[in-house]
Amino acid sequence: MLAARDCECASMLDCLHISIADQYLYGFAGGQLRLRLPVSTALNGPGERQGSGCTPRGWHQVRARIGAGLPEGAVLVGRRWTGEICTPALQAAYPQRDWILSRILWLSGCERGLNRLGAVDTFRRYIYLHGTPDSEPMGVPRSHGCIRLRNRDLIVLFEQVPLHCRVHITEAACTSWRDAALPSEEFA
Repeated sequence: MLAARDCECASMLDCLHISIADQYLYGFAGGQLRLRLPVSTALNGPGERQGSGCTPRGWHQVRARIGAGLPEGAVLVGRRWTGEICTPALQAAYPQRDWILSRILWLSGCERGLNRLGAVDTFRRYIYLHGTPDSEPMGVPRSHGCIRLRNRDLIVLFEQVPLHCRVHITEAACTSWRDAALPSEEFA
């Protein structure tokens, strides 16, 4: 597995692909796979309905980028930094919190009736790519609908993802991408 910090991507990413089956995010620039990161999608599986706690499928875009410059582990509530940094002691004090840490890439659906407008609107459901405590596992569905990433991976990803970057979320496995060499691996 290659962490984002090990990938030296020369350009901005123009498309993210999230595989619910693989529990991986794949980042592309100019049609070329540039990075692969483990994620955690919804414990309740895929789905688009408001209140379902599911990860929405289909085409999305990054509608907002929140948290640039915040420290790693910065606690975000209502998309605002609380001034706190996540620690084991803080987690113990608030065991029921759904921790949103470091950065937010807020998604907006692009497919009317599937993930845009009405009771299936991804943006109004507050579906994000966001950081999570290091104690939370990656590679297994555990979120409340969002896509969780390791804080360090998210910080690196955030710098490479422009506003309106396309994001495709699918249930399908992507074994060719999961096993493909990344640019920095080609010369190892």
